[in-house]
Amino acid sequence: MNTPSPLLLPRTVALVGLMGAGKSAIGRRLALRLGLPFVDADDEIERAAGCSISEFFERFGEIEFRNGERRVIARLLEGAPHVLSTGGGAYIDPETRALMREKALTVWLRADLDVLFDRVKKRTHRPLLRQGDPREILGRLMEQRYPIYAEADLVVESTAQPADRTTEQVIDALRQHLSPESAGAVA
Repeated sequence: MNTPSPLLLPRTVALVGLMGAGKSAIGRRLALRLGLPFVDADDEIERAAGCSISEFFERFGEIEFRNGERRVIARLLEGAPHVLSTGGGAYIDPETRALMREKALTVWLRADLDVLFDRVKKRTHRPLLRQGDPREILGRLMEQRYPIYAEADLVVESTAQPADRTTEQVIDALRQHLSPESAGAVA
């Protein structure tokens, strides 16, 4: 059996999607498989702000958070190709989305409500989920954000299957997207 040649990525792979979609878990595995650095935008934002995202939201609000998030993501996209996990709202911001579309290959990890809720229900560090019933909030966010996430370059289903299997699906989608027929790159 022939082993596929390694992927040659011309730019950063940015994972987008709702909280609980698996952006960090898949991102770490994907970076390892591709031999690229992994960067979690939320970690970088916390480092730049000197506080947690929850604290930032409480002190300055969502608008200021999105402004800082955009600046951090712009800086990260100037670097060498890597795998970037973004916060759930990053791609929703029109300016951040434009930056990501220009400088990254975007992959939407799409998950259904049951999968998302199961993954986030015991976590208390998500500011948006503290504003009411988490399941209802996730459903509302899906309605608002899924049409925008659909603008990503690639869509991969993030299901209840093991993260390694979803990572394989992302690699397959990247390979197909970067095939000589579609992009002129060696896959």
